[in-house]
Amino acid sequence: MQILGVDIGGTGIKGAPIDTDTGALLAERHRIPTPEGAKPKDVAATVADLARHFDWHGPIGVGFPAAIRNGVALTAANIHKSWIGTNVAELFSGAAGCPVRVINDADAAGLAEMTFGAGKGRMGVVLLVTIGTGLGTALFIDGHLLPNTELGHLEIRGKDAERRASDAARQRRGLSWEKWALLLDEYLLTLERLFCPDLIILGGGVSKKHERFLPLLTVRAEVVPAQLLNEAGMVGAALTARDLASGG
Repeated sequence: MQILGVDIGGTGIKGAPIDTDTGALLAERHRIPTPEGAKPKDVAATVADLARHFDWHGPIGVGFPAAIRNGVALTAANIHKSWIGTNVAELFSGAAGCPVRVINDADAAGLAEMTFGAGKGRMGVVLLVTIGTGLGTALFIDGHLLPNTELGHLEIRGKDAERRASDAARQRRGLSWEKWALLLDEYLLTLERLFCPDLIILGGGVSKKHERFLPLLTVRAEVVPAQLLNEAGMVGAALTARDLASGG
């Protein structure tokens, strides 16, 4: 089954047709910078541009940086506040002229890793953390997703965790990998105390450089880099839209 998977990030919106049986990209991914301000109308137009780029007329799955319930955005951390209460699925469907399913972006990445990547076949408590503009999380219990955890907004030392430990924070503050790893480790230790995960999967763009910081972490849980790396969001978004291809 072929679904267009779209991953909306703080700096870029990328997409590619996905084979949902294998997780493979069927064409080279296309990336468009996220419109300044990330307002609904502008982001919807960008999603439509992606669909046109691939001459796409079928179902689209979108990973979106917000808690999502029935296609509606409940939060807006790294996007414009006017998204709150917006039916994102309807907005994107109208702009692209295709049926659209929307899921939290970290949940999308988690689904991809649990289906095709580092979490495949793993039972118990599995926690995926995407590290990029913010910190996204996806929590699985015996393979079942607990959606919209949004644990990047836990308060640590009086600040949102993602303000201290995201890759954007590392770059903004000019931190060395060693100093940043201490902040990431503190965040992961907090999650470990709360959820006692059996496995922690670290994803997002920074996962491509995992050898720079993974050995510096002290959490007791097994910690591994995401196997799908920065493609996980697109793949997982496509997976969540499979029912649309059968008229669901």
